[in-house]
Amino acid sequence: MELIQSDPWASLKAFTTARIALGRTGTAIPLREVLAFKMAHAHARDAVYSKLDTSALQEQLQSFHLPVPLLHSRAADRYEYLQRPDKGRRLDADSAASLAPQHADVVFILADGLSATAVNVHACPLLQQVLPMLKATGISVGPLCLVQQGRVAIGDEIGALLKAKVTIVLIGERPGLSAADSMGAYITYGPQVGNTDEVRNCISNIREEGLQYPAAAGKIFYLLQEALRLKLSGVELKDNYGLLS
Repeated sequence: MELIQSDPWASLKAFTTARIALGRTGTAIPLREVLAFKMAHAHARDAVYSKLDTSALQEQLQSFHLPVPLLHSRAADRYEYLQRPDKGRRLDADSAASLAPQHADVVFILADGLSATAVNVHACPLLQQVLPMLKATGISVGPLCLVQQGRVAIGDEIGALLKAKVTIVLIGERPGLSAADSMGAYITYGPQVGNTDEVRNCISNIREEGLQYPAAAGKIFYLLQEALRLKLSGVELKDNYGLLS
């Protein structure tokens, strides 16, 4: 039986899921914490190899009454996706040929990224918050694109082919050891192949235990309106959401 000596600042664990105040037994970490770490690592690995539930997502997305094209990157499978990031940034030939100009204000792209689990769980609830805001203000929305084996930059090619003013990529973030289902939203004005990350605004850690859906939806709505008004995004577009409220 382990004799565990607790940390004097253990009360701070109430405010974070980070691994703090683990206690110790002798000079070692308690066995329960070692096992918890191994379990978290297993969840993170599982998230990286998870797959988009395209059938369920297509069914849920139908409620928004928008086209839902199913697209694929140039990465043939998960192993190529992880070894060749460049292939995850571009559409395969069939997917690119299937897209025609829509000239919408904004296009949403749902991509697996490094945690398809995050998109499977959080994308539709977030869209339920965001899309009514856009409709109420007259912002036009193009197809809701589902992309398998996609990275953030694949939104540039999709947006360019659809002639969208702005793309918003909802994508699974690299899983951490306390969050295997974190989703990010990347907003880009003027999408075109070759864009780099300084032209994007990122909203990170969208999940129930992180940035919850109403707050994430508010940030997306604010940044989208500002991007359309100022005709820019990225480092030049400051996130002042909530500062003046």
